[in-house]
Amino acid sequence: MRILCLDFGEKTIGVAISDPFGWTAQGLEIIRRKNENDLVSSMARLKEICAEYTVDFIVLGYPKNMNNTEGSRAQKTENFKKRLEKELKLKVELWDERLSTAGAERNLLEADLSRGKRKKVIDKMAAVFILQGYLGANASKIKNQGESYE
Repeated sequence: MRILCLDFGEKTIGVAISDPFGWTAQGLEIIRRKNENDLVSSMARLKEICAEYTVDFIVLGYPKNMNNTEGSRAQKTENFKKRLEKELKLKVELWDERLSTAGAERNLLEADLSRGKRKKVIDKMAAVFILQGYLGANASKIKNQGESYE
């Protein structure tokens, strides 16, 4: 079972994928767009990824505020979720992404990457961080779903 994770930002979408067993998350790429509202090429690329990896469902980072409220970015993410479900015909689950970028940044600092290199991969690493959190919190559910595929 493969799970795709997306970190949906204003001009980028960080993309990560689980291994077939749902144990680990690997960063795939960053989909960049010039205009925040132009998602046509982004959706086309996501369709390609879903087909290539035989994705079962999508985890979408949900940007809540630290006080657990939802701001304008959360509304844009909910709209993106609806579009993903409609166009990709896959279930999309929202997952709290608070501190994901900070966690990814911390990991990249520990790896001693320069600021320039961190900036190039931070969105992809944030997607990895989000997906790894999801996998850890849902390990038994994923294991049971995986067994039903055998």
